[in-house]
Amino acid sequence: MKKLILSLMIGVPMILSAQKKFSIIPSGGYAWRVAEKPSGLSQAEKDYLNKLSQGFNFDVAAYYNLNTSIGLGLKFNLFSSSAQMNYTVNMPDGTSAVVMMDTKDQITFIGPSFIYSNFNSETKHKLYYDMALGMISYKSTTGNVVIEGSNLGLAASIAYQYAINSNIFVGPQLGYTAGTLKKMKLNGNTIELSEGQYEGLGRVSLSLAGTFRF
Repeated sequence: MKKLILSLMIGVPMILSAQKKFSIIPSGGYAWRVAEKPSGLSQAEKDYLNKLSQGFNFDVAAYYNLNTSIGLGLKFNLFSSSAQMNYTVNMPDGTSAVVMMDTKDQITFIGPSFIYSNFNSETKHKLYYDMALGMISYKSTTGNVVIEGSNLGLAASIAYQYAINSNIFVGPQLGYTAGTLKKMKLNGNTIELSEGQYEGLGRVSLSLAGTFRF
């Protein structure tokens, strides 16, 4: 009986220590904005907007595990893209000049997040789903012109990962971020957008994600 009690006293702390309480999940990949583009554009304008609608996607989340499958934490992601377009400007003297327009876009999101996973199961094949609600912000810079705006947004992802060991998992992640701007600031001046002119910030992303647990 004493041996049984002793083994239980030794075994319980070992089991508790094996339960990892924190998970950090960074990822990097490519993303595509899904908002509908305006009609009646020239081919050069279409190419320009297509370039701006796709770019690098970085994502990182940190979670405290409430139990073996559910965690709460914070999620941040960043989308960045750039594009150039040459356009013709009519000068006062009647001549024309070709000017290059260079635009850099950034969309950021940050907010509290929820995760559901099988990280604590014995299998090496890990799955998780997370979702966050928070602030989504947009910034577009073209020369001296800066357009900015922010609103409530959503970020969610689902992933499969393979366990390299009990602390590190790696695998593909599919993500979706949503948000819409109904007003923006142009060089600090607020502009109210009418319906049909709203700036859609929704995008899908495909990334490689790693989970680090401790």
